[in-house]
Amino acid sequence: MLIPSIDLMDGKIVQLVQGEKKALEFDNFEEWIARFANFPLVQLIDLDAAIGSSSNARLIEMFVNRLPCQVGGGIRSVEVARQMLEAGARRVILGSSLIRDGQINLAFAQQMANELGPEKLVFAIDARGGKIAIRGWREITTITPVEMVRALDGFCAAFLYTHIDTEGLMAGLPLAPVRELRAATLKQIIAAGGISTREEIDQLHRMGVDAVVGMALYLGRLDLGNSPLAAPDKIPVSK
Repeated sequence: MLIPSIDLMDGKIVQLVQGEKKALEFDNFEEWIARFANFPLVQLIDLDAAIGSSSNARLIEMFVNRLPCQVGGGIRSVEVARQMLEAGARRVILGSSLIRDGQINLAFAQQMANELGPEKLVFAIDARGGKIAIRGWREITTITPVEMVRALDGFCAAFLYTHIDTEGLMAGLPLAPVRELRAATLKQIIAAGGISTREEIDQLHRMGVDAVVGMALYLGRLDLGNSPLAAPDKIPVSK
């Protein structure tokens, strides 16, 4: 399955390179809503909330009521996660809140699963240089992606792996770390980080991995034709 990515910053859709340099920005929201309307799932990330600078709450609310979204960025409590789900998000993505004092926060993962249900949770595995990055990818831990997946496997429906080193570069996503994660869990694996061709998406599909694509879609490098490369029955997306 191909999952389009909508990243929000300063009230606009943006695309960043490696989570730092802004490469693209758009405010033609209706156009992108129309383009992504046929996909069974869209990934919506509030980058401002992720780094704790501000929030794009009103835009989030608009998108989740128009598109089937899994939503992330700054979700650090049961209350905020529940608000997102009640607003219309299909699932919520948790990242930095899964790490506390340099350790995997198992108690928090358990609490979220107990309160919301694992089927509503996607855990972000954001890696730079083979280590987990948190707080908008500004802070690098000593934890590896496989350690995260193995520790948290019982608490979520899916893992979202982002290879930060290639994010936004459209130079391709290294498959070795994705294979390692695929071997570590039976849960849904979603991969991101430089994916730009149908061939890469097909490779990931053969591995049993779904693909998040941003930059290549916004630049028109990935031709979708009339078919959005989606599998509607792949995951539960009902409210």
